[in-house]
Amino acid sequence: MTSPKLRPNRASGILLHPTSLPGPGCGDLGEAAYAWIDALARAGQRWWQILPLGPTGYGDSPYQSFSAFAGNPMLVSPEQLAAEGLLRVDDYRSTAFPADRVDYGNVLPFRNGLLDRAWEQFERTGGSSLKGDFERFCQDQASWLNDYALFMALKEAQGGVSWQEWPEAIRLRRPEALNDARRELGPQAVRHQFRQFLFFRQWTRLRAFAHGKRVKIIGDVPIFVAGDSADVWAHPQLFLMDSQRRQTVMAGVPPDYFSTTGQLWGNPIYDWEAARREGYAWWVARMKATFALADVVRIDHFRGFAAAWHVPGGSLTAQKGAWVPGPGMDLFAKLRSALGTLPLIAEDLGVITPDVEKLRDSLGLPGMRVLQFAFGGDAENAYLPHNYSRASVAYTGTHDNDTTRGWLSTRAEKEVDHVRRYLGRDGSDVAWDFIRLSWSSIADLAVAPLQDVLDLGSEARMNTPGKPDGNWTWRIPEGALREDVLARLAEMTVIYGRA
Repeated sequence: MTSPKLRPNRASGILLHPTSLPGPGCGDLGEAAYAWIDALARAGQRWWQILPLGPTGYGDSPYQSFSAFAGNPMLVSPEQLAAEGLLRVDDYRSTAFPADRVDYGNVLPFRNGLLDRAWEQFERTGGSSLKGDFERFCQDQASWLNDYALFMALKEAQGGVSWQEWPEAIRLRRPEALNDARRELGPQAVRHQFRQFLFFRQWTRLRAFAHGKRVKIIGDVPIFVAGDSADVWAHPQLFLMDSQRRQTVMAGVPPDYFSTTGQLWGNPIYDWEAARREGYAWWVARMKATFALADVVRIDHFRGFAAAWHVPGGSLTAQKGAWVPGPGMDLFAKLRSALGTLPLIAEDLGVITPDVEKLRDSLGLPGMRVLQFAFGGDAENAYLPHNYSRASVAYTGTHDNDTTRGWLSTRAEKEVDHVRRYLGRDGSDVAWDFIRLSWSSIADLAVAPLQDVLDLGSEARMNTPGKPDGNWTWRIPEGALREDVLARLAEMTVIYGRA
């Protein structure tokens, strides 16, 4: 099986999450997103890579979402709501926020308030042309939307605490408690359905615009879902939990490049045997929904399908745990049978064993090659460009890395010397040197975070693994995305045959 979407042509793209765009308080799916796609097209880029689009929970991480199916209402564009008569311009232009970062503590209530105003206006204009579209959306997405909307309404009613702290009857989803909740919280649940309608309506339009500019979307799916999510609450049988819905094991990885104590993510781990008995129906539905949003999907922590690091419940670090086999090819055979071609990228970073490589290669999936992992060792390092294969995606860095300029400033002299000797340059323009290495490599696809294109330092880092707060806040500095920068990227893209 060949790698779909990627092999026929060399191409390149830029990694940027929508929250990093300009917008009222944070980036969204409005005018700035359309301008960004225009900029990508002018720079000769054919791919826009994003992070997961789900509604974020604790820590504001796109990888810890309240739902594997829902979209993030914070990304709904107030400008577009005003254009449809659901808001007034003064509703969102009268409040000032930092332009250089996302202040989630203030932006979330502001944006939710705008969505509530839009809902109130929608209710007042019951004959609106949107009404039929909204009803069809609710019918089409009922399989996940009803549980999600009730979950969010319950969470609000319970003061925002995790569902595992809710009263027992509703936590365990006893039928009479669910019926009572649906009666009492019906209006609140419909409001959350409306927010999802707005998100998917705007995303569908934006993606169509991107396709018109010959720009496609690389999405992102975290292998694990958040413990505090509608998915776990509604489908507890699919996770390793006790009779009271408490996690018996937690997800993470052992000590690695990013942390000497490992990374304790805390997510619940799948009961793969239970999933198999159900024909992997939840996974089929999840991937179908994801492919409706993106053209190619990066699976975060792909190695977990071969084996995952199971950390005992209650642990404070991920140092103690065990590798436990995952579903392997059995899951992907079912996905291919149900969905056909699987346009995926395998995030195969970290501790990669032969079983992971075998699964990746048997599926014909490209893996990731990150330049920041390439130096300080010998010529056999798999992340050095001379060791790449076509079936790979070359990255200067990822959302979890420091910017390339920031990274080099913290390296030991041995590693810096290796970088200089490999480049044949002094490292003063290291971010663009790394872009050149990636773009000139044999890898079918090359991707750089926008921070590297803008040659920014550590202040522009998107995420620091293991750091509990202050992540995901970076925004494009005003005036940074200059035409000369786009022209430089376009020229390099043409030179290396990726335009």
